[in-house]
Amino acid sequence: MKNEIMGVFPLWKPKGMTSFSAVKEVGKRFNTKKAGHTGTLDPDVEGVLPVCLGKATKIVEYLTADHKTYKGEVTLGFSTTTEDAGGEVVDKSHVDRTITENEINSVFKQLTGALEQTPPMYSAVKVKGKKLYEYAREGKTVDRPSRQVTIYDLDLLSAPRVNNNGTVSFQFRAKCSKGTYIRTLSVQIGEKLGYPSHMSHLVREASGPFVGEDCVTLDELDHASAEGRANDLLIPVERALERFSSITISGEIENKVLQGAILPVPEQTFSMDESIFAIYNQEGRVLALYKKDEKRNGMMKPEKMIRTIHD
Repeated sequence: MKNEIMGVFPLWKPKGMTSFSAVKEVGKRFNTKKAGHTGTLDPDVEGVLPVCLGKATKIVEYLTADHKTYKGEVTLGFSTTTEDAGGEVVDKSHVDRTITENEINSVFKQLTGALEQTPPMYSAVKVKGKKLYEYAREGKTVDRPSRQVTIYDLDLLSAPRVNNNGTVSFQFRAKCSKGTYIRTLSVQIGEKLGYPSHMSHLVREASGPFVGEDCVTLDELDHASAEGRANDLLIPVERALERFSSITISGEIENKVLQGAILPVPEQTFSMDESIFAIYNQEGRVLALYKKDEKRNGMMKPEKMIRTIHD
């Protein structure tokens, strides 16, 4: 197989940098233009941003679809155009009563599970071929399609705090599905408590299998590059795909898989409920993602080729 870069760089994205810029900076340091992130982080948000490099860009869509975990803060008392602390105030209401932990926990229970969200105007969602934030910057508001997301866990991390300006803030941790807007979730929390609100702070703690402890800053990457060990910081695609059920094949079948062949489903996978599973060779390298062939009973076909016969 060719010696081309292939791995996931677990970046700790700093505040003040767009995800696009962060990916560009990582790609530059690894001398490759083939780089892609696995879920946008707003410029004001720091945290886990796995960057797929080289042939690992083939798995971007699967990592993007994985769950994310955030540590955030809601502030009750006013809402903003952007639903976070950086926007202009659009609604204000004095918090004139005590907000209890029990009350917040009750709201969190109501918001756990399937949840309808309308993407904020200041977001990259496209409507009629144009990003919502482009409309917003023109002072326009357009109809946005609601989407269903899933909040797997929503936990209160701190007691409500009364701030000097009369607002009330509290921290939470949310584990959620792809496409969840924590800014919008913060507004929804406030609505259920009876006050305009916004997200006043946010950190992404995990993205799929990657957590903060895995992550490396750009400065740390620069130090490693200067010492010639940048590649040591890459995480193999095998770790990135560990959530998929696996099938280990024999050496004689390996070439067929590398050519994208449709093959009989191994006996041990007949009972698998998963729609996609990872195919590994005898050396423990993932070759492809396969799925059961709905048109050919007892057969499986490629879902995504990770490595090919030409590599």
